[in-house]
Amino acid sequence: MESLQLLAGGFAVALQPLNLALVLVGAVVGTGVGMLPGIGPINAIALLLPLIFAAGLPPESALILLAGIYYGSQYGNSISTILLNVPGTPSAVVTAIDGYAATRAGRAGPALAISAIASFTGGTLSIFGLVLLAPALSRWALRFGPAEYVALMVFAFVALSSLAGRSVPKALAATGFGLLLASVGLDPQTSIARYSFGQLGLLDGIDFLVATLGLFAVSEVLTLAEDTALGERVLRSWGRVRVSAEELARTGWTMVRSGVLGFLVGVLPGAGGTVAAFLAYSTEQRISDTEGTFGTGDLRGVAAPESANNAAANGAMIPLLTLGVPGSGTTAVLLGALLALNVTPGPLLVAERPEIFWGLVASMYIGNVALLVLNLPLVGLFVRVLDVPRWFLIPGVAVLSYTSVYAVTGSAFDLGILTALGVVGWAMRKGDFPLAPVILGLVLGPLLENNLRRSLSLSGGDWSVLASSPIAVGLWIAAAAALGLPIVAARLRRRVASVR
Repeated sequence: MESLQLLAGGFAVALQPLNLALVLVGAVVGTGVGMLPGIGPINAIALLLPLIFAAGLPPESALILLAGIYYGSQYGNSISTILLNVPGTPSAVVTAIDGYAATRAGRAGPALAISAIASFTGGTLSIFGLVLLAPALSRWALRFGPAEYVALMVFAFVALSSLAGRSVPKALAATGFGLLLASVGLDPQTSIARYSFGQLGLLDGIDFLVATLGLFAVSEVLTLAEDTALGERVLRSWGRVRVSAEELARTGWTMVRSGVLGFLVGVLPGAGGTVAAFLAYSTEQRISDTEGTFGTGDLRGVAAPESANNAAANGAMIPLLTLGVPGSGTTAVLLGALLALNVTPGPLLVAERPEIFWGLVASMYIGNVALLVLNLPLVGLFVRVLDVPRWFLIPGVAVLSYTSVYAVTGSAFDLGILTALGVVGWAMRKGDFPLAPVILGLVLGPLLENNLRRSLSLSGGDWSVLASSPIAVGLWIAAAAALGLPIVAARLRRRVASVR
């Protein structure tokens, strides 16, 4: 009851004219930022910080604006991902699996609409989680040590690898390739160069944006060019725009389940929307994909990661505000902004500065409503990107990819890496190797390595520390089941087919 009273006070803060305007500005700017790969919410927030300080905004108003950009970008990135197969964030890579397949099948409009509705659903569920469970979950998150994170990362790798594509060995090989890419650069502890081959441009490792745009966007350009040269029709008509009642009913429980899972994962410092999206997709595929339609444009494959990553974005606010522990790069920037505004996150923040915590919670819900109201009517406008002639669309995607990379890194060497990975991605497509596990390995590889080293350092080299807690043991068992069950099920199906 007390939480509801505090939430009512938060709505009183969020509905003030200034804060309400900032919510809408943040949602619109976030959507625009998300549509442009290479900028991202981190850069947008960093650019706006001097303006916020110059304007003298109170802390709650500044945080409301910055958070609006954060969760608004989650939806904005799904637009370029679904329409053009150009993901700009790790979590959007999962959306691309079924989102772009739906576009190629002429269902870009329903895919975009489901993306908006799923983002709203995940955001709404996470708001209730923030209200009811914030103190308890902040204490639960502290139980995750390095060993638990190692088990969680392995489970994430295995869960997606065992479900992505039609071949488990190929998916595991793709994951291994992603881990190999993650190991390029200077060793984080010894500063010894690894797999740099004497190239200074590789000492900083391979940038996520370079890898993602190379493997997805550039390889897609090569595939589109190849299909066009062969006289094939690259994209079908974008068809109807509105989502049907049947499609909403079919994806409803997917949104709910994925929203809850995404929120719980988002609470874990360091996990964030990437792990949430991958786990939500693999979990939903295991639960509901009885027809084997995931990966072919199934809207549930769009709803699951979109609901999860939006819920995770809100869930990440719990460790940020109650523990002062950022769960992602964006929340780390938000932490810096709070400290610059003389606000110290921690257990006493909710009691001492309720207008900041509860005003932010209320503004998140208002922002999610605004995103839904603003973006659903624009779906028909977004899908008209597919009306662009192929002779303009193909080089346009290429220019967008190369410009984005150069604007972020300023390195001609990275453009060469982008091209090389584009060719690798094209070859992987031809060989039916899934691309999503590569990105998962690249993004989570450093987190796995750092926590593994930390675990072994604390235990004096004793590997049994990796299974020294009930949480870790449960995650190892789940990983073994995720790897073994699909193999056993495939053998049983073959045996039944041979008997018939």
